[in-house]
Amino acid sequence: MMEKMIFGRYIPTDSFVHKMDPRAKLVFVFAFIAIIFLANNIWAYGLAAIFTLSSIWLSGITVRFLISGLKPVMILIVFTFILQLFFAREGQVILDLGIFTIYEEGVRQALMISTRFLLLVFMTSLLTLTTTPISITDGLESLLNPLKKIRFPAHELALMMSIALRFIPTLMDETDKIMKAQMARGSDMSSGPVKDRIKAVVPLMIPLFVNAFKRAEDLATAMEVRGYRGGEGRTKYRLLQWQFRDTFALLSLVLLAGVLGGLRYWL
Repeated sequence: MMEKMIFGRYIPTDSFVHKMDPRAKLVFVFAFIAIIFLANNIWAYGLAAIFTLSSIWLSGITVRFLISGLKPVMILIVFTFILQLFFAREGQVILDLGIFTIYEEGVRQALMISTRFLLLVFMTSLLTLTTTPISITDGLESLLNPLKKIRFPAHELALMMSIALRFIPTLMDETDKIMKAQMARGSDMSSGPVKDRIKAVVPLMIPLFVNAFKRAEDLATAMEVRGYRGGEGRTKYRLLQWQFRDTFALLSLVLLAGVLGGLRYWL
């Protein structure tokens, strides 16, 4: 049975992060992605982890919920850890398995890269969990507005990303329903040789693509019926308001960048 993915879903609560301006959250996440690469030692990663856990706490979402919804990504993180563990060949030998040898530097790099990957996944997931697709569209369009002077399609790009985010959980739910239907008919997708599993996926993909195209057609029809003709001349029902909490969040990120930069230089 397929695990519920949380990426692309919105969890409505009344937390500090939910109340933030979507522009601040977008800048926050993109800046965090760049800042996390400043970490290169255990103290820096520990500070980044505390910062991420604090952000999760302020969002009102539990770490257990995040982990339970990101199990497919966790498999990728574990694979990255194992790959780095066996192929980094620097430092002292910790364990010699004959074919593979585990080095001290391999363990260190595997832990740091996996931690970095995990923190990035947590922080980017918070963006969609605490922000509606419409708010993400409005925030992204507002940030890209200066590019309209060079005829950049800011509204169309923001709308496209919003629809993509909205379709991710929808398609995952459709996949789950189709898998259950196939399993009820006797199809086994969780056991047996890899060749048989691949064959079992084919009956899953065809109805999934058919449903995806049908939903896309329904969406296009709904937008046309409502008179959608692009972003030119459109007004906003919800106006974005920058508040102190948004400035505070970005200032805390600047402070994190400064401390991580200092730890990178001094340690």
